[in-house]
Amino acid sequence: MNIHEYQAKELLAKFGVAVPAGYPALTVDEAVAAAGKLPGPLYVVKAQIHAGGRGKGKFKELGPDAKGGVRLSKTLDEVRTNATDMLGKTLVTIQTGEAGKQVGRLYITDGADIAKEYYLSMLVDRATGRIAMIVSTEGGMDIEEVAHSTPEKITTITIDPAEGFQPHHGRAVAFALKLKGDLNKQAQKVASQLYDAFIATDMEMLEINPLIETAPDSSGAAKIQVLDAKVSFDGNALFRHAEIAALRDETEEDPAEVEASKYDLAYIKLDGDIGCMVNGAGLAMATMDIIKLNGMFPANFLDVGGGATTEKVTAAFKIILADPAVKGILVNIFGGIMKCDTIAEGIVTAAKEVNLSVPLVVRLEGTNVDQGKAILANSGLAIVPADDLGDAAKKIVAEVKKAA
Repeated sequence: MNIHEYQAKELLAKFGVAVPAGYPALTVDEAVAAAGKLPGPLYVVKAQIHAGGRGKGKFKELGPDAKGGVRLSKTLDEVRTNATDMLGKTLVTIQTGEAGKQVGRLYITDGADIAKEYYLSMLVDRATGRIAMIVSTEGGMDIEEVAHSTPEKITTITIDPAEGFQPHHGRAVAFALKLKGDLNKQAQKVASQLYDAFIATDMEMLEINPLIETAPDSSGAAKIQVLDAKVSFDGNALFRHAEIAALRDETEEDPAEVEASKYDLAYIKLDGDIGCMVNGAGLAMATMDIIKLNGMFPANFLDVGGGATTEKVTAAFKIILADPAVKGILVNIFGGIMKCDTIAEGIVTAAKEVNLSVPLVVRLEGTNVDQGKAILANSGLAIVPADDLGDAAKKIVAEVKKAA
C-alpha cells in the first residue's frame, strides 16, 4: 500500500526525522490557509499523487509550457494561482504513463534554502534477506539518470535484521554522502531514525529524494532534512497497523484492484488480452509466461489463493470481464487444500451469473480432480477442458483466435 508524501512525512516525524513544516489541502482556500500558517517568505505547492517525477511532470489540461506538479510561490496570491492550476487537473509523469493521475490533494510546505541534495532509500533485498539502504551524493530529479550513467555514485549498505541498525551503518551512510563534522552526525542520526520507522511500520520501500543539506543559518549551522518522501507498506502486515491502513487513498488505485481487495484477491491489471484466474502466485507467474510463449499476452495477474469460494470465484470472473481488452479466460487451478470439485462448482456458478461471452479454458489438477472435471463437463456451458498447463495455453490462444 502506498501513501501520499504529506502522510509519509507526518509518519516519519513521529520517529524524530527532521521535515519542513507543511499542511495538506483539498481545496484552493485550504491551500491558501495552509500557507498562511507557515513562516514564509517562500511556499512550495506540491501535487499529491502516488507517482514520482512530479516536478518534471506536465498537466494535460495546461499545455506543454505550463509548470509541473511542484511549484515555488513567493506570495499567498501565487499559492492560490498554483493551487487553482493543479487541483482537479491530470498530471502526467514518467511514472504515471500517458494516462496520468488526477490531482485531488495538495501539500503546502515551507520553502527550504538548499545547499546540497542527496538520495537515500531503503527496501527489502530479496536476494540476501536483508534491508538495503541505498545512498548517493547525487539526489534530486535526475536520480534515475545517475543510476543509469554513473552507478559508481550509488552506495548500497546492507543491514541484517537480526543485528539491526548499528553505529557502523550510520557511519557508512555519512561517509558515502561525504559529510563531515556536525552534518556527519546528523546524517547518522537520520539514517537510524529512518531504519526504525521502516522496521516498526513494516515498510516495503522508503525513498527520500531529496535528502537535503540546508544553507547555514545566521549562527552558521546547517541541517539535514527530509524534503520529499515516498513510502509503501507490506500489505500482508497491515493488520498490525490499523492507523496506517486508514491512510489508504483508493482514488489513487486501479478500481479493479480495489474491488479485488474486498474479496482478498491478489489482482494486478496488465496490458494483454487473456484473462487469468489461478491459485498460487508462483503458478500464476508460470501461467502468464506460458501464455506469452504461445503468442498472446496476459491481461492480468489474479491469484484467488488457497481458500477460494463460489463468491470469490464469481467476483474474480466479474473483475476479469470488466476489462474490455479481455478476449478469453484461462483458469488454472491446482487443488491441494482447495478441492477441484469446489472450484468447478464456483466456475460454473460464476460463468452463469456473469453471462460469460468469451472463450473459457479450464485446467484442473489435484484433489477430487475427476469430480471437478465431471461438473464442468455436465454444466451445459462451453467450457474447454485442458489436461495440463501447456495444453491449456495452446487451447485458450486457439479459442481466442477462432472467435476473432
